Amino acid sequence: MKRIQAYSLALVLSIVMGCTSEKVSEKKMKSTTVKKKTVVYQVFTRLFGNTNTTNKPWGTIEENGVGKFNDFTDKALTEIKDLGVTHIWYTGVPHHDVIRDYTKFGISNDDPDVVKGRAGSPYAVKDYYNVNPDLAVNVENRLQEFEALIERSHKNGLKVIIDIVPNHVARNYQSLTNPKGTKDFGAEDDKNVVYNVDNNFYYTPNEAFQVPDFLNDYKPLGGEKNPLSDKFFDENPAKWTGNGSRSVKPSFYDWYETVKVNYGISPEGKKDFDELPEGFDNENYKKHFEFWKDKKVPNSWIKFRDIALYWIDKGVDGFRYDMAEMVPVEFWSFMNSSIKMKNPDAFLLAEVYQPHLYRDYIKKGKMDYLYDKVALYDTIKHVMQGHGLTDNIPQIQEDLKDIEHHMLHFLENHDEQRIASPEFAGNSLKGKPAMVVSATISTSPTMIYFGQEFGEDGSENAGFGTPSRTSIFDYVGVPSHQRWVNNKQFDGGQSTTDELNLRDFYKRLLNFTIKSDALMGNYQDIHQYNREKTLNYNTKVLSFVRWSENEKLIIVSNFDANDHHRFVLEIPSDIIKKWNLNDGDYDTLDQLYNKESFKLNVIEGKGFITLKLSPLESFILKVKS
Repeated sequence: MKRIQAYSLALVLSIVMGCTSEKVSEKKMKSTTVKKKTVVYQVFTRLFGNTNTTNKPWGTIEENGVGKFNDFTDKALTEIKDLGVTHIWYTGVPHHDVIRDYTKFGISNDDPDVVKGRAGSPYAVKDYYNVNPDLAVNVENRLQEFEALIERSHKNGLKVIIDIVPNHVARNYQSLTNPKGTKDFGAEDDKNVVYNVDNNFYYTPNEAFQVPDFLNDYKPLGGEKNPLSDKFFDENPAKWTGNGSRSVKPSFYDWYETVKVNYGISPEGKKDFDELPEGFDNENYKKHFEFWKDKKVPNSWIKFRDIALYWIDKGVDGFRYDMAEMVPVEFWSFMNSSIKMKNPDAFLLAEVYQPHLYRDYIKKGKMDYLYDKVALYDTIKHVMQGHGLTDNIPQIQEDLKDIEHHMLHFLENHDEQRIASPEFAGNSLKGKPAMVVSATISTSPTMIYFGQEFGEDGSENAGFGTPSRTSIFDYVGVPSHQRWVNNKQFDGGQSTTDELNLRDFYKRLLNFTIKSDALMGNYQDIHQYNREKTLNYNTKVLSFVRWSENEKLIIVSNFDANDHHRFVLEIPSDIIKKWNLNDGDYDTLDQLYNKESFKLNVIEGKGFITLKLSPLESFILKVKS
């Protein structure tokens, strides 16, 4: 969660963590635990079923509409599954601050001065033991409606992921449905001190919180009158803000709608909890669980563990952890080992943006997957925009080869710009070669964001924030997606031909990835080899091979949006030897459209295949041997 402001490490508490260093001797990439690829479909829950097309900036639910849990019908879920999806991440499910009066249901009103947008940020959670009331047809039964959605998702072959935001909570956290014996965050804090190991928050004693000065022409709710919009929020003493700001009057660019959770790290950076023993990064989750059993841990650790287990008990299959790197890795060892003891197959995905921390959060923190943003996403984005070189991609795989399976790949998510937006690529078709590379270059999971498969451009001005990203703060419709929803028939009845063709591409690609043996097997770069050997092969093209005992693939993508590329791709002799191919001719078949067949000519132990790629075209060629 980067929101609209820059993430500043200077504001984060000092968390001292060493980077695990390893010598990797195995050059091939393979998984010993996962048989086929995983595909995650991220959906912004309140937007999915909304058919209202008004899109008034700062519009209310009545004006702009909102989707519900019940909009995920069997038909909708079947279509998502058939896209080639294995897991669905329902974003924005836990009850977060919203600007709507639900007091008749016992829910307190939220203050626009500390809420971003009208619909509120899903990363300012107000109640972890219930769900967003906006998403329910019957607010009193909102939890039961989500439980029914979990069951419906499972029935349709999809595993369920929701968010947990461990670094911060809403300034007005208040749970109405705590399990017996559970206390709210901060309920038992000593507010007379800045820090206590068992306080859930950090405080500035004897000083009250002040609403930040809003910049430029910004006004909460777009300037609409609201009795709580008075530049005052009652918080005394003031708590530290979610991104680590200690000021009682945070900046507009701070995460002022949230408060930082204390994990037992003093303001000076001292860890008031046990650290993992040397070499413990190589131990499994059971050993980690045993390590923490007899240790005293900070109260916040226990609260978040109990929250996670509460949702596991309700059938949730995993979590996406927001800004996980702002929370000490020891907590993750405690948290994730507890989850895995309940559900060994739980899918645990973390937002971590500092590459030197990757191995610690995977090995010590027992994360299954991390975002591969800083390396792969950023590099591919530059290539798609026309100012990056494909030469930079193979080195990423080399650098991450020991953890490549754990690095989730994506081209869009709720934080990132839409591919079709002018600020990104300006053309959804530029996502086609990028998606082929992203989805096939490693054994890692693939993620797509709803609307990506239709070329959504994120151009709507919903209120808070700026276009290019589909708003996560306001009630809004997603036009290309709504055309596919087609008044909740979920059949593409209003979609354009281009939108349906793009969805067909994603469907073909993703379904291939979840069935392929080779994509969970070996990888070898042939790009650099062909850059040196092959005429007309340039930095707009990328090639590599993937193989298993049963499947041999040659994958080639053209990132050039304007020109065809013709060349004779060479397959090095060491690969031909590994594939046990003798001199001769071999047919290949494109696995995307099953219509292009090229001859692989093996001559004196080297392979040669004559290719012509149209602009933005890719081939996944399976060798028939």
